[in-house]
Amino acid sequence: MRGNPDNLRRAAAAKSAAAAQRAEQGLRDMIRRGDPITFRALAQTAGVSLDFLYRNAELRRRVEQLRDQQRATPQPTPASPDPDQPSSVIRTLTTQLGDLKRRHREEMTTLKQALETAHGEILALRRRLGHRANASPQDS
Repeated sequence: MRGNPDNLRRAAAAKSAAAAQRAEQGLRDMIRRGDPITFRALAQTAGVSLDFLYRNAELRRRVEQLRDQQRATPQPTPASPDPDQPSSVIRTLTTQLGDLKRRHREEMTTLKQALETAHGEILALRRRLGHRANASPQDS
């Protein structure tokens, strides 16, 4: 037999121990983040195979226990929004509506001022024309 079987066994054991360590760290990370504990998710997180997780009795027991524990614990439901507090869509639309109203008021003020100026100019022109019209027949 070629090679050293003891070296191969030690290398396989070290590889298995490293994978188990990655799986344990992956479990801790998933628990900390609040991720659902599943074999597939752990395999992806830890970079180990599903087969490795199912064959490792300790890891399998731990994943099943944590998974069952998560299923038994009711997931926190998102807090229902306070009915007195408007949603972000309503706040956004209200802000946009306020801006439109402000611009409309500014435009109306500008137009009213222009109209008043135009009325003043028309009145001045009528007076001038009326004064000339009144003066012309008398001169003849």
